[in-house]
Amino acid sequence: MIEFACRYGKPVRIGVNWGSLDPELLVRMMDENGRLPEPKDAAVVTREALIASALQSAAQAEELGLAHDQIVLSCKVSGVQDLIAVYRDLAQRCDYALHLGLTEAGMGSKGIVASTAAMAVLLQEGIGDTIRISLTPEPGGERSREVIVAQELLQTMGLRSFAPLVIACPGCGRTTSTFFQVLADRIQSYLRAQMPVWRARHPGVETMHVAVMGCVVNGPGESKHANVGISLPGSGENPVAPVYVDGVKTVTLKGENIALEFQNIVEQYVSDHYPLKPRATGGQPAEEAGHADLAKT
Repeated sequence: MIEFACRYGKPVRIGVNWGSLDPELLVRMMDENGRLPEPKDAAVVTREALIASALQSAAQAEELGLAHDQIVLSCKVSGVQDLIAVYRDLAQRCDYALHLGLTEAGMGSKGIVASTAAMAVLLQEGIGDTIRISLTPEPGGERSREVIVAQELLQTMGLRSFAPLVIACPGCGRTTSTFFQVLADRIQSYLRAQMPVWRARHPGVETMHVAVMGCVVNGPGESKHANVGISLPGSGENPVAPVYVDGVKTVTLKGENIALEFQNIVEQYVSDHYPLKPRATGGQPAEEAGHADLAKT
């Protein structure tokens, strides 16, 4: 595999998993540890064996001709603290690109929380070049959720932007019904659905923030901090919804079409603040080129 990678100039990820660690290496290091005057904990030795295996494999790959900067290392474990400890040590002992991932993280919120808890610490310390969120899908569930969680992790940490962020309050006794929740979900789904088109037409739109708030207590303030925000009426409040654009109140929405009208305001903001890409080669406008690319896919 290394020879083929060298032939075609492709990078290779060399991954070590503590579930399939070289048993001979592990036994040898455990034996060496057992002969020490003060033996280390078995978990510490296992982590050291992971790192040793990864570095040895990388060295062998370079001996076979793979360039140093074409190697990506990973040491996968399923414990949050173990992952943090392994990658901190690995980052100090080499300058290879590192792939982060908590293996066998689990299903649903447990897998998301565990992966985020581990990788957020490392990313904040500048450790990691690629990431993978490993989630066990629900029966019939889609693998694409892993990608969405990974994108949201990077975006909420301010490392990369993929789609406009929706800021929404959690709801409390001051909010009425579930209207603000429905609107927040609708806007978020709408923004994600628009991104394939917007990405081709409006560079920078992925950094936009949209706020959907449920009452007057925090609503206006949070809305003013977003690029576009709406403060929906809460319990006992007038049935009106002020909208703020870049911190300035621009309109107050009323009636049954608040959701659609707010969506139109967001669409107009995108058109006004994220200009179209310059014309594509061959005289085709970027706007039309975006449509052509989408049609092909």
